[in-house]
Amino acid sequence: MTLRNVLIALSAGVMLAAGYAVLGASEGQAHGDVTPQAVDVTGLDPLGPEWRTDNPYGGNKRALEVGSSGYNQNCARCHGLQVISGGIAPDLRYLEKGKIGDEWFMTRIRGGAKKQDGTTIMPAFEGFLPQEAMWSIRTYVESLHQD
Repeated sequence: MTLRNVLIALSAGVMLAAGYAVLGASEGQAHGDVTPQAVDVTGLDPLGPEWRTDNPYGGNKRALEVGSSGYNQNCARCHGLQVISGGIAPDLRYLEKGKIGDEWFMTRIRGGAKKQDGTTIMPAFEGFLPQEAMWSIRTYVESLHQD
C-alpha cells in the first residue's frame, strides 16, 4: 500500500468516526426534541371527554387514513416509516393486538416516556392530540401488525 493510499484510508476513517460521533450526539437528543404535529380528525365520530380503554376505530377506513397521516407526522421519526423501527425506538409492528396492546399504546402515547435520569425519550401527547387522533394512530399501527 502506498503512503497516499494509507493517508486516504486514515482520512476516511477519521471522517467516518466523526460522522458517528455527530450521529450519536443527535440521536440522543432526537426523542426529546420532537414537536407534536396536529392531526386532522375530520370525518371521525367524536369520542367525547371520557378516555376509551378499547380502540373504538378498529377496522374504520377513515381512522386508518387519519392514523397513517398522524403516525407519519408524529411517530415515524423514531418508530420508523410504515412502523418498521430502525432501532431507535420499539418496533410497533410487534405490539400486541386487542385490549392489552390498546392499554400499553394509550399509556405510552398519552404519558410519554422518560429515562431514570428524567431525560425524555418520548414526548407525552395528551393535551396536544385528541384521543380521536391517538386511536386513529393505534388503528394504523395495528393494521401493520406482525407476529
